[in-house]
Amino acid sequence: MASLHVHPSEPGESLVAVERIELVEEKGIREDSRYFNRKSRTTGQPSKRQVTLIEREQIEEHSNELGITHIEPGVVRSNVESTGIYLQELVGLEVEIGEARVLITEARTPCQKMDLIHPGLRARMENARQGVLAQVVRSGMVRVGDRIRKLPKA
Repeated sequence: MASLHVHPSEPGESLVAVERIELVEEKGIREDSRYFNRKSRTTGQPSKRQVTLIEREQIEEHSNELGITHIEPGVVRSNVESTGIYLQELVGLEVEIGEARVLITEARTPCQKMDLIHPGLRARMENARQGVLAQVVRSGMVRVGDRIRKLPKA
């Protein structure tokens, strides 16, 4: 795990880098007040957006293609920035992150805030190039440096 981030209390502010987060089953990241325990407006079920993940390699590819020197950790507004694992191939699977287990539910859709970082970034992030969404299926602590481990299919 390269870095961990939570949303600030004020909308639109930069994400806050943290050394650890607590993932809570069916609720999300305890320290992320913006998304913790959110329910789907249509189904009333727990949100699919409990944890967001993206690879640092993907971020670096975008910055290279756009001629950006470097995109700092947390700027693309993901909770977990990883290295050494391709997240898109994990959609539909459970993975362990630190002590927790999450289900990777779907590719993340980039928002307009990406073009505020650099014009054209949002378009580069479309078509499954902006990380993934996950739901927490087993509670646990996650720390910077923890591995993301693909689990065998049940």
